[in-house]
Parts: sequence; structure tokens; C-alpha cells
Amino acid sequence: MDFAGYDPARGQQSRGIVSAKIVIAGGFGVGKTTLVGSISEITPLRTEAVMTAAGVGIDDPSKVPGKETTTVAMDFGRITMADDLILYLFGTPGQTRFWFMWDEIIRGAVGAAVLVDTRRITDAFAPLDYFENRKLPYVVALNCFDGAPRYELEEVREALAISPDVPLIMTDARRRDSVKQVLVTVVEHAMIRLQAEHGRGYPAPVG
Repeated sequence: MDFAGYDPARGQQSRGIVSAKIVIAGGFGVGKTTLVGSISEITPLRTEAVMTAAGVGIDDPSKVPGKETTTVAMDFGRITMADDLILYLFGTPGQTRFWFMWDEIIRGAVGAAVLVDTRRITDAFAPLDYFENRKLPYVVALNCFDGAPRYELEEVREALAISPDVPLIMTDARRRDSVKQVLVTVVEHAMIRLQAEHGRGYPAPVG
């Protein structure tokens, strides 16, 4: 993976087609599977299973009315963002008992989008801490569910103690155009981080 020649403002890559891995993360039922499915140009790979008694006392389906399935490994999709940029999307499982997979899923990723459900703001603390601790560039996307509380972005930033340099945006995981903006924001943020690190003497990414 080589991002060194890609200019997000111009959408160009001087050394041919570049591909990048983006992680879609967040807690249980925040819309990760929906997001990947709404943007992927291929039939998404999904590892959903029907929720059973194994989740009793661990998952709380009352917080996500109507949810009957859950991701047990990952979601996978692909989207061509430009003639020379392809993104591969990897959605994480949301339940904490499957979080041991996250370290493998984020391997090789250039950035991540952490989805937040405004009905369950406090559920976002653990996913945010995870990415802060691993130093992977990420953005925070508030998934606007029908009937969910609406907050000002700065209210959410303060409530979740999100760093000022972390992009925070609204999205609707069901809408392709909205999801595309999330992905553009991830790529741009990752590029800014990489350029800052190169300016401090870090080697350019190759692979």
C-alpha cells in the first residue's frame, strides 16, 4: 500500500492505482453492516448470525429494537473512489466478546471510521479508547437513526472527550452519498497524519 503520491484534494495518485484498507468500527448495533452494504460496489461479505441465548446478559438488544442478527467476524466491501483509488472496507464485530479480532482486522489499515449511535453515546467510549491507544488515524461519524436524539457536534465532542484534531461528522449509514463523505474524510485525515509524520522524519509508507 502506497499513499505517498496521493493528493486527497485533487483525488490523484501519480504512481498508478492505489488501494487502501479502511476499518469501520463501533459498538453493538451502530450500523457498521448497513454502512458497508450501502456503499460497496461488490456484494458485501457478511458474517452475520442470528442472535441466540449465548448473548443473554452480554448483548442488549433492547437498545436496538428489531435487531435479530449480529456480526460475528467482519463485514467486507469494496468501493472505487476515483480512477486511481480503491478502498477496501472491513467492518468489525460490535460485541465486546468478539473484540479480540479487532487487532487482526486493523492490521495494514490506513484509517478508521468509528460509528456512534446518539441513542447510546456512552457505548462509544471503548471503541474510541481502542483507536486512541493504537495510534491509527480515525474519524467519528454520528449515525443518524430515525427518531434518535440530535446533538450539536461540539456537544458530542465534549461529551466523548474527542480530540480537536479528530474529524467529527454526521452521517446516515443507509445513504450512499453520506457514507462516501465519511470515507473521503477518513482518507483525507489519514493523509494529513502521514504528511505530518513524514515532516518529522518518518519514512514514507510502502507496501
